[in-house]
Amino acid sequence: MSDTIIGRKPILEALKAGTPIEKIVTQQGIHGPLIEEIRAAAAKKNIPLLELDHQQFRNLAGDQKTQGLVAMLARPYTYASLDAILARAAERNEPPFVLILDEIEDPHNLGALIRTAECAGAHGAVVPKHRSAPISATVVKTSAGATAHLPIALVTNIVPTIEELKKERLWITGLDAEGDKLYSQVDYTGPIALVVGNEGRGIRRLVKEHCDFRVRIPLLGKIASLNASVAGGVVMYEVVRQRRGEHGH
Repeated sequence: MSDTIIGRKPILEALKAGTPIEKIVTQQGIHGPLIEEIRAAAAKKNIPLLELDHQQFRNLAGDQKTQGLVAMLARPYTYASLDAILARAAERNEPPFVLILDEIEDPHNLGALIRTAECAGAHGAVVPKHRSAPISATVVKTSAGATAHLPIALVTNIVPTIEELKKERLWITGLDAEGDKLYSQVDYTGPIALVVGNEGRGIRRLVKEHCDFRVRIPLLGKIASLNASVAGGVVMYEVVRQRRGEHGH
């Protein structure tokens, strides 16, 4: 991961979650309630705050949209283990709900999916080492700080991970435009993993073959597919609806 976090909300969330931050660099003259909250939280944790003038700050941050703040991390992003994700479900006394991201290459989509998973009460996410966006400053910012709260496991290969989850009695549901069921026709109240595929190619064939269910979202317009993070969000909130026993009429 890039060893910085940018943006006011993500930095505040990282501070609250105890993310190891070495120092926070601010641009001279920035104000606001969030800035004051960040200053107070940093002071409490003895994290130094460095003020730079406009040009120095620009040299440091480049063209990134930082909202005048950059946090330097003391160490790179720490991934979780699959066991830790399942243990989290057990601690909460809930059936496991895991998000598997099969080659999501756009950091904005990855960040948005992590944010939705955290909001939807998922216990963790799984990303592959190859052909996936890393947990970078952009991902952290797009996730609105959710990367600090949702454990993410980095795995070499998705298929053996799916097999491992099946041994733990999780049902694997893949989001697929050619799915044989509608996304709302599957029972998500038990232990589940939801697989969301690449923005253009979808879920890879081998991963698809290892899914217990393949579900589709009805598309009524002229465009043949939804954005990956939107599609993932639709199904994650169907999981929330079913688990809370909320039946819309």
